[in-house]
Amino acid sequence: MNMATLPILLLLLAPLAAAQTLGQICGNGGNYTSNSAYQANLRLLSSTLPKKAASNTTLFATATAGDVPDIVHALTLCRGDTSASVCESCVATAFEDAQQLCAYNKEAAVYYNPCMLRFSNQNFLATTIYDTDMIILINTQNFTTSADITKRLLFTLLNNTSETAANSLRRFTSSRLDVSSFPTLYCLMQCTPDLTANECAACFQPFPQLTLQYMDSRHGGQLLGTRCSMRYEIYPFFSGDPTLRILNLAPEVPEINNTTIPAIVYPQSQPPAAAPPPEGKATVQEQNGGKSPKRALWIISVVAPLLSIFMCITCLVVWMKRRRKGKSNSNNKAATNRPEEYALVWRLEEKSSEFTLFDFPGILQATGNFSNENLLGQGGFGPVYKGQLPDGMEIAVKRLASHSGQGFTEFKNEVELIAKLQHNNLVKLLGCCIQGEEKLLVYEYLPNKSLDFFIFDKNRTSLVDWKKRRGIIEGIAQGLLYLHKHSRLRIIHRDLKASNILLDQDMNPKISDFGLAKIFSSNDIQGSTKRVVGTYGYMSPEYASEGIYSIKSDVFSFGVLLLEILSGKRNSGFHQYGDFLNLLGYSWQLWEGGRWLDLLEVSIVTEIHTTEARRYINIALMCVQESADDRPTMSDIVAMLNSESVILPEPNHPAYFNLRVSKVHESASVVAPCSNNDVTITEEPDGR
Repeated sequence: MNMATLPILLLLLAPLAAAQTLGQICGNGGNYTSNSAYQANLRLLSSTLPKKAASNTTLFATATAGDVPDIVHALTLCRGDTSASVCESCVATAFEDAQQLCAYNKEAAVYYNPCMLRFSNQNFLATTIYDTDMIILINTQNFTTSADITKRLLFTLLNNTSETAANSLRRFTSSRLDVSSFPTLYCLMQCTPDLTANECAACFQPFPQLTLQYMDSRHGGQLLGTRCSMRYEIYPFFSGDPTLRILNLAPEVPEINNTTIPAIVYPQSQPPAAAPPPEGKATVQEQNGGKSPKRALWIISVVAPLLSIFMCITCLVVWMKRRRKGKSNSNNKAATNRPEEYALVWRLEEKSSEFTLFDFPGILQATGNFSNENLLGQGGFGPVYKGQLPDGMEIAVKRLASHSGQGFTEFKNEVELIAKLQHNNLVKLLGCCIQGEEKLLVYEYLPNKSLDFFIFDKNRTSLVDWKKRRGIIEGIAQGLLYLHKHSRLRIIHRDLKASNILLDQDMNPKISDFGLAKIFSSNDIQGSTKRVVGTYGYMSPEYASEGIYSIKSDVFSFGVLLLEILSGKRNSGFHQYGDFLNLLGYSWQLWEGGRWLDLLEVSIVTEIHTTEARRYINIALMCVQESADDRPTMSDIVAMLNSESVILPEPNHPAYFNLRVSKVHESASVVAPCSNNDVTITEEPDGR
């Protein structure tokens, strides 16, 4: 649907009534005539769709009427905090307004605060991909705070709200962000509930950048599209309490790409302190410049004592909190005799609002003195234990082993890096503990352990069907895309592997272990090191042989991981697959011979469509190509995974495909890259 967006539109100061449009988009799909079959079908929908939407608990409805060439497809969605009666009335009004605002046009979309409506002679209902035709409304009032702080707060607000909305059943969330010395921000985000969580997240994906580009330092704004929408203000504009309350976080702000979507500006003066009246009830604003002196004195006499009491209570709470933290931090600092560790503790203390410094006795109690019963697994960093805090919250504790080879540098890197990252597909680091030789990382507890626990175990592999595996693949791709592109600094993980993909209760993947991660500035393309660290089988050839790493290094690891998920076989270690010593060479042989279906694990062969299987194997082989320049980016990969219309090129041969079994001596003949670098390699175990 190719629609022309409206020119700049000015809206009134008073709150918008239910029947007042925010804007409309009229398409160029042709016109219908009066009393035609198309108009009759449109009237039929206008009589049924409002009731259908109001009777649905999600306030969402789609319908089709008539036959080609007079067929009409329609979609409507009411805001999640709207009542059924207001929804029905709004949708009915939308049909009337659309036929006036876009007279005799076969394509139209109209937007109101309570609802939106779109109809067309083209079947836009068949796709869940968000459309690029959007209306952007911008408040003309600016914040006086620095642009950098405003950007961080807006990005925090949208990032957290979109993640919660995408994962909610109704695809709807309202939120509130409380920050000291800054106006409280309120936000509402919604997708059509027929979208999956990943599709909704993809629809929201451009919103932070569009907001930072068009609404930077603005008091409010809206993004209105067919499949998803967003609004934020400095006053509570929605009904009821917010679903999500966000504390003062400060994640990295992504780079803002240029976009050509035009903006629609609406003026709005400082809103009243109280919430605006409900939608549909317009009010008359007072025109005088101030309040009466008596009223002002009455307000001062009431508010001043209350404010004094509130300040006293606040000071007492802050003092008690600092006193408790002072004891905990003094324990940490007293046990820390290294200057670099001491400095790290102080830096973490400054971020205490978003990061917890745990005391060692508390961790001992939570894990039962690191008992074997609570041991979850053993990694390169050290053992991982399950624990439970006094409030009942379950945690996972990584304990740095003295022989792990990962020292304080890797520990510090993970603490300072992952604490800044906020994404649904990255593991959440709750805090850490530093006391003498003890270095502990405290994470959210994920009950389903790690990916390798399922896909490499014949007794558990059937628990992960193709639908779950596809969701895991897409989630890992989204997490890597965030690391590579959507945080302000480009982050290279460098140790992506099955054991570092943790699974929550719904089998959603979360990338973990950032001890080896590297941070790039937005202008950097690649880096190099003389100390090559990583896991055998997952390292790209240019990194293993020359120490060169880039986003394409992670892409290579993702390709290996994708082949492992599809086949249920490990690439790492010297496993023999026919004539080959690794999974890459075996996969390439099957691909060239047209027998790529033989690669799939038995439990998913009957569940996956042949064309889909070929597509996923094609993507995996593109990721593990020997030349880094030939590999796609994670943006390309996400697009290829989400759209069957993207044509995939044939891959070149993968790296390490010439690791063959010698036929002469019946022994392993390995062609390995040479390196003058200091190489530290972790070999994955065959099982748990």
